[in-house]
Amino acid sequence: MLENPSRTELSSLGEFGLIEHLKASVELQNESSLKGIGDDAAVIEYKNKAILVSTDMLVEGVHFDLTYVPLKHLGYKAVVVNVSDIYAMNGTPKQITVSIAMSNRFSVEAVEELYSGILLACKNYEVDLVGGDTSASNSGLVISITAIGEAEKEEIVYRSGAKDKDLICVTGDLGGAFMGLQILEREKKIYTENPKLQPDLEGKDYVLERQLKPEARKDIPLLFKTLGIKPTSMIDISDGLASELIHLCKQSETGCNLYEDKIPLDTQTFETARQFNMDPTVCALNGGEDYELLFTVPITDFEKVKNHPDITIIGHMLDNHAGMNLVSRDGTQHPITAQGWDAFFKR
Repeated sequence: MLENPSRTELSSLGEFGLIEHLKASVELQNESSLKGIGDDAAVIEYKNKAILVSTDMLVEGVHFDLTYVPLKHLGYKAVVVNVSDIYAMNGTPKQITVSIAMSNRFSVEAVEELYSGILLACKNYEVDLVGGDTSASNSGLVISITAIGEAEKEEIVYRSGAKDKDLICVTGDLGGAFMGLQILEREKKIYTENPKLQPDLEGKDYVLERQLKPEARKDIPLLFKTLGIKPTSMIDISDGLASELIHLCKQSETGCNLYEDKIPLDTQTFETARQFNMDPTVCALNGGEDYELLFTVPITDFEKVKNHPDITIIGHMLDNHAGMNLVSRDGTQHPITAQGWDAFFKR
């Protein structure tokens, strides 16, 4: 789990000693963070802004596998998946709280490694770690993070505002994180069967980074202001394009046409999918964990978004009675179904 051979038992510090130990590395960056770790509650002050709050939990064996996920990367990703939700509301994250439950198989050094990733993400996304909790666990590592952000009330974007004829847009490219996961799972299986074999990760840097160290799209709310647009609806892509588009349609009471040939795929994602005998389109639709932003804009904004290198128009909204359709490359329509991540789907 860690290359560092030294090991300090958690019991040597105790819960409160561990908190004090971790607190020493925390620095506050935002004026709205009046009081961070060290009291009964954090104190946060927002002036004339709406407050956005989102919580996500990562559970060992469900959301991550420590066989191939470094603790520093895990800490970083845990922050990313939370602040991404704030950006998906067209807001700005400012603070996070972090709660972890772990067994005594983890050392102080292991917790330090996890928190080094958390603090790196805090620095990169300019958010403050202002509190949380620690607990023992009998069932592996659990990380729960709450992200707190701000936005002007009139600038908040919900899932429910899309209209008939709105353009469906997405940032970046899709499917890379899922293909990175396939590579890691394959190499884990090979290692389990023969520990002497070294992992074969050559030429897969992009898709592996998309899985192990994703980035939230903190640049997009600013881009919207630069382009002079406000999305009519928006969501981040954590559970797969199909699932997220269905959320937008249901919340907005619309149908849609999504065009297969418009879905953005990185070359490495496409080639890796083919190597695994997978359909790259299916990987983009159902893979998840891309943390790109899926949003809609009025058709009158077409000229503003059509040539932007990081925005792809992938379809348009329809009347609610038209259904939610994937238009394949040969022009045939298929109902869009959500086959991405579902926390309570029996596996």
